[in-house]
Amino acid sequence: MKYKVICLDIDGTLLDNRKVLHPKVRESIGRAVDSGARIVLNSARMPAGVEPIEQELGVPCIKICNGGAFILDGGKCISEKHFSAGTMEEIYEQCMKPRRLHLWIYWNYDWYVTGMDVRAEREIKVIGCRPQTVDIEKLAACWKQENTGPSKLLISAEPAVITEIQEEMETKLRQGAWEDISMAKSAPFFLEIFPRGIDKGTVLETVCKSLGIPPAEAAAFGDQEMDIPMIRTAGLGVAMENAVDELKAVADYITLSNEEDGVAAALDKMMAGEL
Repeated sequence: MKYKVICLDIDGTLLDNRKVLHPKVRESIGRAVDSGARIVLNSARMPAGVEPIEQELGVPCIKICNGGAFILDGGKCISEKHFSAGTMEEIYEQCMKPRRLHLWIYWNYDWYVTGMDVRAEREIKVIGCRPQTVDIEKLAACWKQENTGPSKLLISAEPAVITEIQEEMETKLRQGAWEDISMAKSAPFFLEIFPRGIDKGTVLETVCKSLGIPPAEAAAFGDQEMDIPMIRTAGLGVAMENAVDELKAVADYITLSNEEDGVAAALDKMMAGEL
């Protein structure tokens, strides 16, 4: 097969809307591995949410977790990035606290929340991991002493609220605030905040470099705004039929939806030399 790296978003791409991996998709990935491809799972999920997918696929995967801030090959860390605890505190105080929203905080393998709510309980069911509830001031003080900070923050709210917060934060970024972060939506109700310079495209480049394979020999699959950088970086960018229009506009190919085994359909074309 022409492409030596297959880079897959998980939710809305590899899995269906019920978070289920279809047998047809699993089998097509197995055939791609047999043909010599490496599988990369490129997700905003924490490791506890990615590792079960690797196990279900039944093939060794490179796991890009926390939106790219923490990358694992097996149990070995390839790369980890963080931003300042001070920035975390300011985002909470200025964007979350006035709206009485809880902040989700990630550090490598760990997940913290400033309080529990229905959205957090729903996420627990998806990834099978329960967060630790923390006092953000105490956590920030501890991290400042250790000269570290979060791998990622996540804001979960209704889509209209997410849009409002994103616009507010973008204004602050243009004004020079929070120079150590970047952000993107991973779903209409999720706004993800990462270390500056980290996106799904730059981390795909990092993985390709570690493998000695040029990004031109990588194929990437995605469905959301957050996936756009990796779609642009890969030699072949594949959008799911259920993808947002912005991603479809930059993709090289649009496959079937995640409900219709779109990953398998595109992989079969690639292995037949039609893509």
